[in-house]
Amino acid sequence: MSWPNAIPAQFAADHVDAAYTHLKHHDVTYVAIARAPLAKLEAYRKRMGWCFELVSSYGSDFNYDYHVSFTKDDMAKAKVYYNYEMTEASSEELPGGSVFYKDEAGNIYHTYSDYGRGGEELLGAYMLLDLTPKGRNENGPYFNLMDWVRRHDEYEDEQMGRISAA
Repeated sequence: MSWPNAIPAQFAADHVDAAYTHLKHHDVTYVAIARAPLAKLEAYRKRMGWCFELVSSYGSDFNYDYHVSFTKDDMAKAKVYYNYEMTEASSEELPGGSVFYKDEAGNIYHTYSDYGRGGEELLGAYMLLDLTPKGRNENGPYFNLMDWVRRHDEYEDEQMGRISAA
């Protein structure tokens, strides 16, 4: 998974981390990739309490090769190749996830990618909200999916108290 910005990426990572033990016992490894230096990623992983591995693509072409990061030259052209088509250049980083398979000989195959909202089915909180009377209740300042989301250690204690009170 490539991380375009911290809040949506953290939200997705929280969901994956909850399933990580189950994935490991099904011969699946989950690794998140971000362009920040590894030391910064490791400090963030520790802060969030995640178990899965974070790797850095800092200084490499990985994010560019999978068309989720764009150079200043790309952005200047006003169109970038994203989600298998040319689209308006709205950000230097856009969401995407890829799946790879490593065979017994060590060969690695790229088997799947998703872009945009393609990874949304991994977000259990959205699936649960979809079952409630107000649904996702996207009524924040930008009326989008992420207006209300915070890092899990940044929600106000009052809100957490109401949830955890018995």
